[in-house]
Amino acid sequence: MIKKTIISIVASLAIANSAMAVENKIYAVVNGETITDQTISVVLKDPRIKFETLPKETQKTLLDKLIEQKLLSQNALKTDVVNDEIYKKTLVSLTQDLALQVWMQKMSKEIKFKDSELKDFFNKNKKLFNVPVQLSAKHILVKTETEAKNIIKDLNKASNIKAKFIELAKSKSTGPSGKNGGTLGWFTLDKMVPEFSQAANSLKVGTITQNPVKTQFGFHIIYLEGKKDAKQVEFKDAQQQIKQRLGQDKFINKIQKIADNLKKKAKIEYK
Repeated sequence: MIKKTIISIVASLAIANSAMAVENKIYAVVNGETITDQTISVVLKDPRIKFETLPKETQKTLLDKLIEQKLLSQNALKTDVVNDEIYKKTLVSLTQDLALQVWMQKMSKEIKFKDSELKDFFNKNKKLFNVPVQLSAKHILVKTETEAKNIIKDLNKASNIKAKFIELAKSKSTGPSGKNGGTLGWFTLDKMVPEFSQAANSLKVGTITQNPVKTQFGFHIIYLEGKKDAKQVEFKDAQQQIKQRLGQDKFINKIQKIADNLKKKAKIEYK
């Protein structure tokens, strides 16, 4: 199990690096050497952070630091550090790691599927492709039940309940969504506390809860904006997800077999 996990981690890194290498936008050229998307991704470490979304000042600071690093690296290569034993040993290790990553990227591209494999997986695992009920709602959160009941009375008198709800959410709600009119956006039932989800799911679109909904956070008045019923994803829409899932499993198994075969032939000494 541990061996499988290690192979899986290495494989995932190789696939991630393959995806990262596809993007190769150039941001600077330093003495003929480029600073690209890939260079910046390594520095940022978190794939969720996109360089383009950072503030302009932060982008410039980061790019300036990378340019300085590139200049210093170029300068270092002109010194006798290249003859240092630590440098030579580290270079060998880095070369091996790079060779492994590039090789695994090529191996991952060789993974193929038959239509029958994809359909068979879909038919045997339909539960994986169920889309649960989704709700879109607004809420007003207050500290006391009395205050919540008074807000419900005001809403029931309103000619435009949605507009009034937004107004009261901005002026009375203690929740962080209050400033946005109480908007929570789309969510599945498991994303909210049970009392809230149950009450919201029982509403008709365009209506509010007629009784305050008590949770650990206080008392809520809920307005249901929209509802998407649970559904089964069709095979044609699930194919890409299936390919990714089966592809990773096939890839890991393939790499594991090669590793096992190499191990049998190798001379290995444990010390």
